[in-house]
Amino acid sequence: MSNHLSGKNLTFPAGDARLDLTDLFAFLSPTGPGRTVLIMDANTFATGTEFHPDAVYQLNIDTDGDNETDISFSTVFSAPVDGQQTATVHHATGVEARSLEATGTVIVDSAPVSFGSEPQVTEAGPIRFFAGLRSDPFFADLEGLMHDFQWTGADAFGDQNIFSIALEMPDELLGGNPAFGVWARVNIRRDGALLQIDRGAHPSLTAFFNPEDAKEAYNADQPANDHEHYHEAWAQVLEKAGYTGQETGRALSVILPDILRFDRSQPAVYPNGRVLTDDVFDARLAVVTHGQVSGDKTGAHTDLLDVFPFLGHPHPRPQPTSD
Repeated sequence: MSNHLSGKNLTFPAGDARLDLTDLFAFLSPTGPGRTVLIMDANTFATGTEFHPDAVYQLNIDTDGDNETDISFSTVFSAPVDGQQTATVHHATGVEARSLEATGTVIVDSAPVSFGSEPQVTEAGPIRFFAGLRSDPFFADLEGLMHDFQWTGADAFGDQNIFSIALEMPDELLGGNPAFGVWARVNIRRDGALLQIDRGAHPSLTAFFNPEDAKEAYNADQPANDHEHYHEAWAQVLEKAGYTGQETGRALSVILPDILRFDRSQPAVYPNGRVLTDDVFDARLAVVTHGQVSGDKTGAHTDLLDVFPFLGHPHPRPQPTSD
C-alpha cells in the first residue's frame, strides 16, 4: 500500500481515518505552462463526511535542499454546519513555515468543500484550490501482498474514495529554483496543543520498512532527522533482501529523508515528483525485494480527469441496509 493505514498494526493514526495521510503528488499542470500541482490525499476508504475541524493539513516545501521547510501551505476546515464545510489555506515562508500551526497569509478564504460528484473548484487570484471527496487514485493488490506475492490482479482501491486537497499555483510560488522537495503532514489539536500525527512523501515506506512499534514515532518525526533515526534500521531491511555494499546506500538515498524531490525542468515520473498514473507500488516492490518482485498486475485508474483537480469522481457510497 502507499501511506494508507499508517498507524500501528494497520490502523488509522490516533484512531481517526480523517488524520490518515494516504498519498502525495507533485507535477506540472497539463492545462497551462508555468504552473505546478500539489495534491495531498487522506482518509483511507473515506470514512466519515468531514475533514477534521481540529486538524491542520500541511504541505511543506524545501527549496534549498537542507531538509527543512522553507514554504508551507496549511489548510484548515470549519466545523460542519448543516453538512457543509469550508476550507481556508495559509501560505507561510521562512521560519514561520515550520510551525505546526496554520500561519502566514491567507491565500484561499472559506472555500466550499465538496462531497458530491462534481468538484467545486475555487479560484483565488492565480491559485486553484479543491478540497473534498474523490476517487482514490492509488492502485495495488493488497490480497496478493498479504499472501506472499501470490497476485490476484484485484485492485483493493479501484472502487474506493479518499479526501483530497489539491492546489495548482504559479511555479514561482514554490521558489525560483525549478527543483524543490515536498512532504505532507497532518497535525491535530490535543489539549490546546498541536501534535504531528502523520507525515509522508514517498509511497509505501513505513509499511515495508518500519516495525509496528516504530510507526507512531516515525509519523511524529521530521524528515531532517530521517538519516540519523532510520538509516541503519532501513539498511538492515535492504540487506536482508540481498543488497550489499554501495547499492544499499544508493537505494536509501532515494527515500531518505522522506521528502519527494521534483525537478520541474525534467518530466514528472516518480521519484522525480509523482503523477497520478505512476505505478509506485510496483516501484516499491522492486526496491524491497531487490528486484525479485517487479509488479502486482494492477494498473492505473481510468477515471482520472483531464482538468483540475484531476482525480476522478467519487464512487457511490454504500447505502445502509435495513432489516
